[in-house]
Amino acid sequence: MPALRLALAQINPLVGDIEGNLRLIRSVIDQARQVHADLVVFPELAITGYPAQDLLLKPRFIDENKRALAEAAKSCIGLVAVIGYVEQGPLTKRSAESPFGAAPDRYESYNTAAILADGRHVCSSLKRVLRYDGVHDEGRYFLPGQAGPLIDLHGATVGVTIGEDIWSWERSGSAQAEVIVNIGASPFFISKRRLHEQALAARARENSAFVAFVNLVGGQDELVFDGNSVILDRNGIVVARARAFEEDLLVADLDIEENAPGRSRRGDENKPSKENGKAVERVSVEVPGFAGVRSPIVSRVEPEPGDLEEVYRALVLGVKDYAGKNRFTNVVIGLSGGIDSALTAAIAVDAVGAEHVVGICMPSPYTSRESIEDVADLSHRLGVECVTIPITPLFEAYRRSLAQVFRETRTDQTEENLQARIRGTILMAFSNKFGHLVLTTGNKSEMGVGYATLYGDMAGGFAVIKDVPKTMVYELARLRNRMADVPVIPQRVLDRPPSAELKPNQKDEDSLPPYSILDPILKAYVEEDRSIEDIVAQGFDRETVVRVAGLVDRSEYKRRQAPIGVKITPRGFGREWRMPITNGYCHPGS
Repeated sequence: MPALRLALAQINPLVGDIEGNLRLIRSVIDQARQVHADLVVFPELAITGYPAQDLLLKPRFIDENKRALAEAAKSCIGLVAVIGYVEQGPLTKRSAESPFGAAPDRYESYNTAAILADGRHVCSSLKRVLRYDGVHDEGRYFLPGQAGPLIDLHGATVGVTIGEDIWSWERSGSAQAEVIVNIGASPFFISKRRLHEQALAARARENSAFVAFVNLVGGQDELVFDGNSVILDRNGIVVARARAFEEDLLVADLDIEENAPGRSRRGDENKPSKENGKAVERVSVEVPGFAGVRSPIVSRVEPEPGDLEEVYRALVLGVKDYAGKNRFTNVVIGLSGGIDSALTAAIAVDAVGAEHVVGICMPSPYTSRESIEDVADLSHRLGVECVTIPITPLFEAYRRSLAQVFRETRTDQTEENLQARIRGTILMAFSNKFGHLVLTTGNKSEMGVGYATLYGDMAGGFAVIKDVPKTMVYELARLRNRMADVPVIPQRVLDRPPSAELKPNQKDEDSLPPYSILDPILKAYVEEDRSIEDIVAQGFDRETVVRVAGLVDRSEYKRRQAPIGVKITPRGFGREWRMPITNGYCHPGS
C-alpha cells in the first residue's frame, strides 16, 4: 500500500475574521493539493480563530462560521481535510421564572472537527474534554460532545481528536486507529513544546500508532501560539516537525504497513472498536486521483529552539500580531536608558521594523547624564527615531500648582509618581496625535509587587514584557546581543544597577529585595501557589517572603488596570490570575 501523505496546516488565523480565515484555509488546501497530500489537517477552531470568547455567544457568528465551512468543503476536491469549527445543536430554552428577568435562549454549541472530502462534509468529531483551567474557559461556550467515527482512508485507519481529547484517546475506540490526528490551539509558555512532545510520544507508544498534532501559530491578545506542529511514529520518535512561531505546511509520508512490534493491522481490522460498550462507527473515504504516481517526500524536522530563544520569539510574534491585527503601523516607547525599555525597543524593532518604532526620551531633574547618553546610543544601534521631550518644566508647573495644598507635607512618592504620570501623558498624547501604539516597559517583577505607577509608566496599549521576570529581562537582552553582529543593547545598560531615577541616587533595591531573591519568591508564590511556609522552607528569609507576599496581594488593583501583555510563563498576570481586589483574606504565615 502506498504511504499516506499527511499535511499539517499550521496557520495564523484572525479571531472573528471568518471570511479572511476561509481565504487562508482555501489557499492552504490548494498548496496541499499541489504536493499531492491525501489528508490536510487544520488547527482547532480554524474557521473562527481561537479563542473567540464571547463572539461564540452570537448566533449570527455561529451561522457565518457554518457557512464558511460549507464553502471550504467545496475546495476539498482530490484530498480530505480536517477543519476546526463550531457546530450548533438545538435551541435551549432558559427559565423565565427568575425575578431578574429571563435569560436569553441559547443554542447548544460544540467545538468540532469536520472531515471534508469530495466537496462535501462527510462527518464530524466533537470535543469531549473541555478545559476550565488557566487561560481556558471552554465550559462557558461549549457542551462536551462525543468522539467521531474512525476514518478509513486509502487503507489507513485515522482517528480525529481535538485538544485535550488526545489524552483520553484510549477510551474512545482507538484500538484500530493507525494514525491519531490531534487538532489543537495550545498557547505558548516556557518549556511547553518539550513537555508536549514527551506526552505525545507516550500516546504514540501506548496506542502503537502515528500521532500527528497540528497547532495554531500567531498572537491573539496576551496569548501566543507557537506552532511546533509535529508527527511522531509508533515508537514515539519525531519524524516531522514544523517551524516555530511561523506559518508552515508540514508534509510527511506515513508508511502504514511498517507495523510496530505486537501490532497486527490485518488481524485487527474486522474487530469492532468500542466506546462505552458501543461499537464505534467507521466511515470509508475514497478520494479520486490517489492512485497517481508521486515522488516520495523527505520529512522535514525543524530544529528545537532553546527555551530562552523561544521566549524571545514569542515576545516578537506577540507584538507583531497585536499591532498588525489591530491595524497599528507604528509603535512608540518611552526610552529611559534602562534595561526594560532597551529590551522592549529591541523586540519592537524585530516585530515591526526600525522604521516603525519611535522612542521618546523624557529626562527629569533626576535623570542622569549616563541615561541620556545610553538612550542615544541604543537608538543609534537599533536605527530608530528618538525624540527628546524634557519633563522638568511640566514637573515644576505641577509642583507650583500643588504648592498651596501640599505646603505642610513632605516630598515623598507623590512627587515621584507625578513624573511618571507626566511621561505617560506625553506618550498617550503622541499616540493620539499620530495613531501609534504605546508599548509599556514594565516587567513581571514590578507588576507583581506593584513597583509601577498607575497612569504613569503603566499607561499604554500593550505591555510587552509584563510576564517576563527582571532576571530574565537581562538574559533576553544578552541573547538579543548575541543574535546581532554588533550588540544592539549597550553594555553599560546591562551593567548599571536598575533605577527609576525619580529622586536623587535612587536604586530599585532601595525599595525591593534584590531581583535574584525577589524573582524566585514571586515564582513560588504566584506561579506555583506556594504558601509562605513552603517558600521559607526553600531557604528564603521569612520577613522578606511575608513582605513580598503582602505587596503582591495589595497590588491587585494596579494589575487590574494594566494593559495586557504577552504570556510566557505557566501563570501570568492576566486571564489565569483572577484575584479579588476587595479582599480580606490574610495568607497564613503573613
